[in-house]
Amino acid sequence: MRSTTGEGMFEVWAPQATELDVEYLGGRHPMTRREGGWWTVPGGEHGLDYAFHVDGHGPFPDPRTRWQPYGVRGVSRVYDHGRYTWGDQDWHGRDLRGSVIYELHVGTFSPEGTFRGAARKLDHLVDLGVDFVEIMPVAPVPGTRNWGYDGVDLYAVFEEYGGPDGLKSFVDTCHQAGLGVILDVVYNHLGPSGNHLARFGPYFKDFRGSYWGDAVNLDGPGSDEVRSYFIGNALQWLRDYHVDGLRLDAVHALHDSRAVHFLEELSAEADALSATVGRPLHLIAESDLNDPRLITPRDAGGLGLHASWNDDVHHAVHAAVTGETQAYYCDFGSLEALVKVLTRGYFHDGTYSTFRGRGHGRPATGVPGYRFVCCVQNHDQIGNRPEGDRMSPEQLWIASGLLLTSPFTPMLFMGEEWGASTPFYFFTDHFEPHLAEGEAERRAREFEGFGYDWKAPEPGDEETFLRSKLDWAELADDEHASLLGWYRDLIALRKSHPDLADPRLDRVRAWADEDRHFIVVERGRLRVVANVGERPVPVRLSPGATSVLLASDEGTRLIDGDVYLPPRSLAIVRV
Repeated sequence: MRSTTGEGMFEVWAPQATELDVEYLGGRHPMTRREGGWWTVPGGEHGLDYAFHVDGHGPFPDPRTRWQPYGVRGVSRVYDHGRYTWGDQDWHGRDLRGSVIYELHVGTFSPEGTFRGAARKLDHLVDLGVDFVEIMPVAPVPGTRNWGYDGVDLYAVFEEYGGPDGLKSFVDTCHQAGLGVILDVVYNHLGPSGNHLARFGPYFKDFRGSYWGDAVNLDGPGSDEVRSYFIGNALQWLRDYHVDGLRLDAVHALHDSRAVHFLEELSAEADALSATVGRPLHLIAESDLNDPRLITPRDAGGLGLHASWNDDVHHAVHAAVTGETQAYYCDFGSLEALVKVLTRGYFHDGTYSTFRGRGHGRPATGVPGYRFVCCVQNHDQIGNRPEGDRMSPEQLWIASGLLLTSPFTPMLFMGEEWGASTPFYFFTDHFEPHLAEGEAERRAREFEGFGYDWKAPEPGDEETFLRSKLDWAELADDEHASLLGWYRDLIALRKSHPDLADPRLDRVRAWADEDRHFIVVERGRLRVVANVGERPVPVRLSPGATSVLLASDEGTRLIDGDVYLPPRSLAIVRV
């Protein structure tokens, strides 16, 4: 991988430019064109502000800027990774198998909305029993608040959160607390504000690759260096920031027709780096393709990613617990859908998708369950609802029981563990009037056909952001504290009973009674029994059923092999 601007050298790739200058300390300095369209000039000590001028236009930030202290409209600052002193020498990484992930948004997780504020809450996560913290994107974005998917200057870190040293300190603190860190990164598009990459080279194709922006040039002329730009970015987080894994946003929006797909190349580079640094490194795809080739090893003809999000599991649990069957939930309105995803991974494995109006997916034959990261809530599934509303605590008692006893890698969304009442809205802070004024309308268009009466708060209002912050005072309330205890007990039970963490889908048995609204999931010697109906039900398990290990309702009874479940409850029974 080509190096980037750092101590002693300015360099930038601009293959189509005829003249390129770097500006610093009040003067402009011409750069020399080198092989492959790279331009260089000596200079650039840590802390020095600088910018580039391309063919008389500028100033522009460095495409590989590591530090953007003035935001997306400001100049860059030289940053030397070697100046940070790490304290995680005893950290040797964490395996994804058997782990639980916790997703959070830095700006709304703590009152401060910073890396330092998030680090102050890590004791809560350690006590909860999770293994990885997954943080939503941290690249610079316009304004002071954003989900992170409008990021630009992808090698830098949002200054409002604490900048590059702030992220390193957060990762360092997580590792010393025994927590791995997964970083959400976006390579399928860049944000609409402050994106100057096209000034420097052929970073984009001439069509919109997705709803969110122009397609990245992964396979056209000049794409070798474009691919290196994004792969180098991924390796930076894993190497220089000691991050343990990357969540790759919407990989179905990556357009690449090469024989060796971008994701396969990235996987090979990440595995090579893992061998160098001596700790496991994980690549986790967000994809709606239901294509197991993403997570099939490269030597078996796959792309070699280590895991992928599985929306089918979310949809099946959500529909069963909430009763919602609109939009993409329309095919998941039966308990048989839940049975299928818990035993086979995908619901749509070549079946007809009513929402899409076509066949979708392929079977996940032979894929171990841990390669599917599954949730009952995440930033999208909450924030893409008009009111940003979460599941109720009553619903979470059952949904969490199904998730945390599943053969998959469970992921929680911040505040879920205590049934947070605060919404998680979609929010932005665009400074261009045409973007700020049209954001609400664009959101409404994006979700046409989803069955919502779209009456969402204005994304650009600061109050929309402030209302999305977690209210940690809720933990003092008995209802919230009780649910938190349930989550802690479920995670502890998962870690103490190998049957629950066993990722082999062919070892999972499940059956359901649609009329009486219950499902039974067999995990070795344990039975997970959920009553999603409004009436109590007796469920015949086995004369050998010996004890109720955990129950969401204290009214649960085990009598002669039958478990008696109160309405809307879940129990875990040993047989």
